[in-house]
Amino acid sequence: MFYIILCGLLTAIVAGLELQTIKPGFACIFVTLLAFLGLTGWQQQLQISPYKSLSQMLLVKGTQVIEKKSSPLGVISVLASDHIPLRYAPGMSLSSGSEPLSQLGIFTDADNMSVITRKTDNLQQLDYLDQMTSALPYHLQATDRVLIIGSGSGTDVLQAQFHHAGQIDAVELNKLFVELTNLRYRDFVSDVYQQPGVTVHIADGRDFLNTHSQQFGLIQITLLDSFNASTAGLYSLNESYLYTTEAIQLYLSRLKPGGYLSITRWLKMPPRDTLKLFNTVLTVLQKSSGAKARQQLILIRSWQTATLIIKNGIFSPEEMLEAETFTSKRNFDLVYTPEIQPEQVNRYNILKTPLFYQSTQALLSEGRQQFIERYKFNLQPATDDRPYFQHFFRWSSFPEMIGLLHKGGASLIETGYLIVFATLCIAILTSTLLILGPLWWLNDIKRNIRRTVKHGHVFAYFFTIGLGFLMIEIAFMQKFILFLHHPVYAAAATLTAFLVFAGFGSASSKRLSQKYGQRLSLRIVIIFIVGFSLGYLLLLPEIFVWGSALSMSIRFFVTICLIAPLAFFMGFPMPLALASLAKHADHLIPWAWGINGCASVISSVLTVLLAMQFGFSIVILVAVILYASVIFIFPLPQPMGAVRGMVNGKKINS
Repeated sequence: MFYIILCGLLTAIVAGLELQTIKPGFACIFVTLLAFLGLTGWQQQLQISPYKSLSQMLLVKGTQVIEKKSSPLGVISVLASDHIPLRYAPGMSLSSGSEPLSQLGIFTDADNMSVITRKTDNLQQLDYLDQMTSALPYHLQATDRVLIIGSGSGTDVLQAQFHHAGQIDAVELNKLFVELTNLRYRDFVSDVYQQPGVTVHIADGRDFLNTHSQQFGLIQITLLDSFNASTAGLYSLNESYLYTTEAIQLYLSRLKPGGYLSITRWLKMPPRDTLKLFNTVLTVLQKSSGAKARQQLILIRSWQTATLIIKNGIFSPEEMLEAETFTSKRNFDLVYTPEIQPEQVNRYNILKTPLFYQSTQALLSEGRQQFIERYKFNLQPATDDRPYFQHFFRWSSFPEMIGLLHKGGASLIETGYLIVFATLCIAILTSTLLILGPLWWLNDIKRNIRRTVKHGHVFAYFFTIGLGFLMIEIAFMQKFILFLHHPVYAAAATLTAFLVFAGFGSASSKRLSQKYGQRLSLRIVIIFIVGFSLGYLLLLPEIFVWGSALSMSIRFFVTICLIAPLAFFMGFPMPLALASLAKHADHLIPWAWGINGCASVISSVLTVLLAMQFGFSIVILVAVILYASVIFIFPLPQPMGAVRGMVNGKKINS
């Protein structure tokens, strides 16, 4: 971080020298100081949040981080414990007599804990893996081929091996997990990824399914996010394309007849994740199976986790009986089966009210839509256009949630959404002061705005293109996460393309305006901006599926090629307007830059809120409308006949 700031300061000094706003002597002293700080390695040490899982584990005596590895996908920390053995089995039955083997903890960005389990030649020592809700599908029928999405350090693979699964395909996006288990800690772990019948794929789960035609008896997705951050609502801002309706459709299409899709999530109170997942799956099944959808679901819960099983077919009475036997032996609770009865629920991990059972019944009833609209949290299914699965906040529940703060209910508030909204309010307030400030304090500027160009046009134009540019940029950056698999990759590729090619567009604006004039040039580029934006909105889903088999380097190239023409034309509107101001009101150029900068800050926050509420398509459509509107507010000077008063000390008459 320090070196990034250092580069920024050096760039500012060079610009100041070029514009002669900084004296050379001052610049030399400042550069010398920066060089000294850089050479001595001075920089502030980043502190891990005390609320993250790694920080909490380090409070235990004898625990220490024994290794760290970094990649664009995050920092991986390996934790060992000398005094108190590390034992991690989320949602494990409280009545189980099994004990997990000794383990090493693995944390991604100091959170999202998983474990490397000690090697054993006796599979029965892995019996604790059968005491978790995620083991249910292995008891319903024998599974010959299993696909594990997000296999991480291999716990789910061990679970599949314990239940004698046939072929196991483990898909993991972060290759560091595989390297740690296969190489660095090979002597400690049970060679999980090198066992016969296990094939590991470094890939995104959806990409793997799009590029492989095999069908599976079981597709398993288990606890792919952190319990702490998930409970606090911090993941509400994160896009997840694993739990959208399109993703569920893809998973189900790759199941063998009678196969299962098993998804395990953290249990939250009041119910949120579990119900949203249930509603998402139900929405998909009702489109394909109609009234039979309710016969394809089984949902169970423990004290910490919930597992939803979706069958490619109808659950038989024998399978439902096996599910009841599985849960009763482990003191888990049935939430839903096709023949569930009220007396079968809320028997072990007892709640004051059987909320999960009542809610799933409401989602299956004719009053489903009314229940969703009245529920305290947002249960609308996530889609690829609005991939915020963990966005649960609803404004209608806000007053009640605030009241719970004084009763120790802070964890019930979806803080992520509120933080973004508060940031937007601060950005709007600050921008208002920064935009209006020059008009109040610089009387000359205020007078000249009235007498040379319409100040309303200047404000509207630069504010509008500031909003529109960032809306399109951020919306496409988020959409390309599905193609590039991770926000870091998507940001690197799309931001590079937008900034570089928008710069080329800006450099070409003078030539275009000389040939066609400023107003006609603006109309031409707006047509291209609107055309490319709407075209990509329609075609990107198909392009992403087509590109599933491409390597990551080729995907980067394709991304840049797709963004380049759109970004090129988006680079024109700003310099075209600045050129107009330079001719007729050059004193307004700093004000125009400020307006555009403030609009960009507001847009970066506003876009996230709009996307969470309405989806990326709406954001892009709004941006297209904004760009189209600037044709009518291009800041040309007023006709001379309309000018009155003094300009530059001279009286102008019509």
